[in-house]
Amino acid sequence: MGSKGRLRWGYLPLLVQGVGLAFFVIFITIFFSFHDVEIGVLYSDNFVFGTVTTLPFMFAIGYAGHWLGESRLPTERYPRIGKWFISGLIGFLGINALMIVVWPADAVYNNIMWGLFAAAVGGAAGITIGLFEARAIERAIAAERQEMKRKRVEKRNDRLNEFADTVSHDLRNPLNVASGHLELVREDHESGHLDSVADAHDRMETLIDGLLALARSGRDIDELEWVRLPDVLKTCWGNVATADATIAIEITQTIRADRSRLRQLFENLIRNSVEHGGEDVKITVGRLSDGFYVEDDGPGVPAEDRERVFDTGYSTSNDGTGLGLNIVKQVAEAHGWRIRVTDGSDGGARFEITAVRFAEE
Repeated sequence: MGSKGRLRWGYLPLLVQGVGLAFFVIFITIFFSFHDVEIGVLYSDNFVFGTVTTLPFMFAIGYAGHWLGESRLPTERYPRIGKWFISGLIGFLGINALMIVVWPADAVYNNIMWGLFAAAVGGAAGITIGLFEARAIERAIAAERQEMKRKRVEKRNDRLNEFADTVSHDLRNPLNVASGHLELVREDHESGHLDSVADAHDRMETLIDGLLALARSGRDIDELEWVRLPDVLKTCWGNVATADATIAIEITQTIRADRSRLRQLFENLIRNSVEHGGEDVKITVGRLSDGFYVEDDGPGVPAEDRERVFDTGYSTSNDGTGLGLNIVKQVAEAHGWRIRVTDGSDGGARFEITAVRFAEE
């Protein structure tokens, strides 16, 4: 369909509403053309019968046009809806017109109202069928797209898992061999150099763990659930070596998230605060209008470094891998959230995660 066609059909909601209004005007006009204009006539059998049998279908047509204009149905569905509407109106009116010719009523007024009733019923039935069909098509398309997305996500995640398993196997095996030989050497020799080698092995182990976590953090999210934040935070706090650090959980809400990935986000933020804020750092997790924040009372992040902290490999600690905050960013973005770092209430670092979907309270 060309642009002109799309423009023309774009007026369908107004057209349908106009038809419904026109039927109502015709109904009132015809009625009072055959009856005296007085209050008592509104209680007559003709008016009550016409109101009960015909007006509901007229209002149904008008409301269908209004609903169509307010709905999210794409204009590509309008031609099909319009054809259903026109076919229903003309088709049912034609059938009843033939019946009027063959078996006419005893009065002209009744024949006219019969035709108006047929047009209203046919139009209402046609627009209803068209709307239901259009919605069914949209649901089918949405389901197909969702399935295609699910398969892409599954394929991508399989590749990332395969990469992570390969890295784990190909890097850990030589490291385990080196560590085993180091222990054998230590049994026969004592040297500070051996301690340096052991530290290097530990460092490699940390880097491998970080690399695996980074690879898995890039996996797309395909299943979300309602997760209660205090429960996840308590679990994460128990999984991280926090020394004398403390945490204040000032949020009670439930959000829509991937539970395991959310734990990954919180654990890395907690670990980051402990590593850079000191063993007795105080961490606070609270709510924002459209998300939550994690802040500490440590030294904070300089303004000039706030864009770089999420870069892979960036770290101000000699023992840091520079992967933790990049993992946090990837997890947040995989959920469709936004993340930024700013000053905390006590001068430390404050990470704000927004565009989060909360459960209705």
